[in-house]
Amino acid sequence: MIQNDPDNPVLDEQPDTTEVVASAGEPVDEIEKNGDEIPPASESITEDIATDSVDVPEVIQAEESLLKTEKTIANDVSSEENEADNSLPPVDYSGYSKKELSETLALLVENRYPAEIKDDIDSIKGLFYKKLKQESDARKAEFLAGGGKIEEYRPWIDPEEAPFKLLLEKYRDKKTDHSKILDAEKNENLKKKYEIIDKIKDLVNKEESINKTFQDFKSLQNEWYNIGVVPQSALKNMWENYHHSVEFFYSYIKINKELRDLDLKKNQELKTGLCEKTEALSSDPNPLNAFRILQEYHDQWREIGPAPMETKDILWERFKEATSKINKKHHEYFENQKEDQKKNLDSKIALCIEAEKINSVETTSLKDFDANAEKIIELQKKWRTVGFAPKKQNTKVYQRFRETCDAFFEKRRQFYADNKDTQMKNLQIKTDLCIKAEALQESSDWKSTSDAFIKLQKEWKEVGPTPKKYSERCWKRFRKACDRFFDRKTSFFGNLDNSYEDNLRSKLEIIEDIEKLSSENNVQAAVGKIKELQKKWNETGFVPFDKKEEVANRYRNAIDSQFDRLKIGDEAKNIMKYKTKLDSLKTNPQVSRKIRSERDKFITQIKQLESEVVILENNISFFAKSVKAESMIRSVEEKIKNAKNLIKTLEGKVRIIDQSGLDE
Repeated sequence: MIQNDPDNPVLDEQPDTTEVVASAGEPVDEIEKNGDEIPPASESITEDIATDSVDVPEVIQAEESLLKTEKTIANDVSSEENEADNSLPPVDYSGYSKKELSETLALLVENRYPAEIKDDIDSIKGLFYKKLKQESDARKAEFLAGGGKIEEYRPWIDPEEAPFKLLLEKYRDKKTDHSKILDAEKNENLKKKYEIIDKIKDLVNKEESINKTFQDFKSLQNEWYNIGVVPQSALKNMWENYHHSVEFFYSYIKINKELRDLDLKKNQELKTGLCEKTEALSSDPNPLNAFRILQEYHDQWREIGPAPMETKDILWERFKEATSKINKKHHEYFENQKEDQKKNLDSKIALCIEAEKINSVETTSLKDFDANAEKIIELQKKWRTVGFAPKKQNTKVYQRFRETCDAFFEKRRQFYADNKDTQMKNLQIKTDLCIKAEALQESSDWKSTSDAFIKLQKEWKEVGPTPKKYSERCWKRFRKACDRFFDRKTSFFGNLDNSYEDNLRSKLEIIEDIEKLSSENNVQAAVGKIKELQKKWNETGFVPFDKKEEVANRYRNAIDSQFDRLKIGDEAKNIMKYKTKLDSLKTNPQVSRKIRSERDKFITQIKQLESEVVILENNISFFAKSVKAESMIRSVEEKIKNAKNLIKTLEGKVRIIDQSGLDE
């Protein structure tokens, strides 16, 4: 390594800390590691190849030094894939269940490069089949202990084994495909580099100015440097060919002093520009962003050729001074982070104490268990918002929190298992409700029967859980009776079309008024006019049943068209459109049932999106630090952003439903 060399700037490195989160509803696994995302700008590069007295042999010798250096860099890059994952500490999967092992395997196979997860795959596979064998042996022993004969025993087939094998097969296929792709890319790069060697050889046969020929040569060199890694077996022979071609070119061209001076002056201008940009970068309020951009500037500095001797040291000192200021801010940032980590530790200890307090309460009812489970889940969500604690305590405090949460959920699971008698009583109560609903489903007393069904539905909600084996079947029976009555009610009122002709004409006039609205500069006034017409629409009664959907669609399209022309944000626009949809549903006799169903769908979708965001944020930290990984990380971050925006929109729709009272 060349110290204090103008063409070898050295940057400070600062370890970073990354927290990995698990799926929603479970404690979060946190893994600390030293960040190596920003490489230090400290690899040695060639010294300046420029003085007034340099001759062609010295230029060739300097070029040879550059080639040797780049050969070393190429070798380092070729081994990057094998070393990229070494910074991650091994994960202990011994405490995972078979289901958790299978889910973890699916995540790894789906989101990580095959080369990065070999050890994880081997560990998960070994633990899975070890647990499988233990369960099989236990079943066999139980069979024999119960008086069974060994020759009558039939091996147990675990249903979780088949999908687990499919995941392993998928991993092997991805590993094979990944290797083929890498080999194909390396061979293609080798082909391109030999094509450049041939072009350099052809330069000496061109009949054009020395300046033009030299510029062509420089372009070919830049193209050479930008090509990726090649097969290791072809590396030595390729570099020897390239070296020989460059030597032959310099010997033939014999670069004159005037052209060298022009190149030196251009390099001086480029390095001066880098100094100015680096000095401006020191005022960036974000030290991490400034440090990242500084790496790029140092890469550019190394790629620029030498400057004139009289300005070389001056430029370097200027660049080094600006670099030192940024490094100092970067170092101070991580020093300040230590204080934040201490506060985070206090917050996490407080969450542990709160979880332990909940777990210590003697719970005797399903309702209380469910309420406490919500509190534990809420604590887990808060845990995910807290940053890293100091490295020495981070794993311990997480282990404490997770063990407490696991103990609570295990206690609740055991309580459910011991509560079968209560669940059977609940099943009988719900069966009685089904019988009552079926007795009312053919009634034509719409008002009183509707009230009776609503009462039955409320009673259903108040009944506790039933055995899982019968739960779905019982619910479908109850819902079928409810739907039968409300469908009959809808059909009855839908046949009263003859009395709704006036309403139809009124609503068509309202639609025409909406369609005739002109684009106004005052958005607030335009929205007010639309709301006025919406109110008028809601106050108008039913229309003939066969025109109902057509008129409603035309109304929604007219409203949506007006909203699309207004210059308001997409989120606000979506909310306003959805409010229009709810207003149009107020005339539907089954509105409560439909809105409840839609609200439940939104809540489920929000939870799924929150879970996906957690998983995506978790997966980012597993990506290798490479050019390809950066592209994947940007793609995942875009998905996270879109998911969060959709969550906000869905939450807004839920609020509108709650405020409207239509789901009651």
